[in-house]
Parts: sequence; C-alpha cells; structure tokens
Amino acid sequence: MCGVESVGAAGRVYFLFTAAEDFDILDGLNNYEGVLKMNRRSFLSSGLAFGAVALACASCPAFESSALPLLDKRAARRGALPFEKVSKTDAEWRRILTPEQYQMTRMKATESPYSSPLNKVNDKGTFACVCCGLALFSSKTKFDSGTGWPSFWAPIAKANVREEVDRSLSEERTEVLCARCDAHLGHVFDDGPEPTGLRYCMNGVALKFVKSR
Repeated sequence: MCGVESVGAAGRVYFLFTAAEDFDILDGLNNYEGVLKMNRRSFLSSGLAFGAVALACASCPAFESSALPLLDKRAARRGALPFEKVSKTDAEWRRILTPEQYQMTRMKATESPYSSPLNKVNDKGTFACVCCGLALFSSKTKFDSGTGWPSFWAPIAKANVREEVDRSLSEERTEVLCARCDAHLGHVFDDGPEPTGLRYCMNGVALKFVKSR
C-alpha cells in the first residue's frame, strides 16, 4: 500500500492506495508529482472505501519499506519530507551493502552500461532504493533509452528524489539521489520522452525491483 496526498477545494487530504501502481502516472503532470486532485464531495463520498482500505493496511503484504510511505499532513504543511530520513555511519553502510552497492550508492561510482539485469525487467512493479527501500520509480515510467542503464521519465513521487549539481566531470550534470538516505542513484538529463522530456539514467545496482502482486 502507499500514501498519496490529494489537493482538493477543501484543502489537503491524505489517503491510501493498494499499490504504488494503482494511480496512473500517465494521468497528467500532477500524477508525475505524486499528487492526485480530488474535490471535497468525491472525497467524502469515498469515505467508506477509504476506511476499508485503511483497515486492511496492517495485514497487507505489500505495505513494506519498499512502498511509498504515507504522507504526514503536519510535516507537509511545514515543508518537511513525508518520511523519516535514514542516516547511518560509513561502517554501517559497508556492513549492510555489498561492495558493489556501497561503491555505487555511497561513493558515487557508475556501473558499466548494459550490465544491469534491470534493463530487461518489463514486469509491473516498483523500483526502490537498495539502501533504504524507499519507492523511487514505477515500471510505468520505465523506457529503453538505448544507453545501457535503466531509464525512467519520472520518479514515483517528486519528494522521493533530490537533485544536486555534479561538477565531477568537465560537463556539468544533475545528480539524482534518494531523498531518504542520500544514496547516489544516477543522473537526470533533458533528452527523455514525453510527457516530461526527462531521462532519469539510473545505476541498476542502486535499485531493487519489487514486483506487483
């Protein structure tokens, strides 16, 4: 299950979906930002359905750290992240991750093109951070960029990734990191497909695929 913020005439409300893929990212730019529009009347009329879903949440096997965390209303109002940050020492990361995962996510290395098994993954599901389990990308936005790295045209929620300027090479790039644990994921470029025109070029080692049930 996953939490999504809805913006309606009455203000901000928060509700649950049964899976990250249950809301269609293709339904406009608001879905790309992880936000769905819902007016007050439709929200109130759907109260019974919402309650049933909420009651089922605790026993749902899909409600794991790899699912999009439920947004916190008070945190959103003060501009805070909708999830708790994950912070570990270098020694802890080394113990948790494989040597390759550590190099990619904590030391900002880059995997060889065409080396990731995720390039060939076409199943429906969610691509989560290998370090902290935060949902990062939906299979609905995955596309073959021809670059040799898993590529997406949008994150599953804008708040789940953050960007930094990368000047490590002669050409300035935009680095993409997990917003929860600051893991290096890859880079984003402006040569992607519609509707965003973006190409999130990710290291497959930095991601783990969670297949939809």
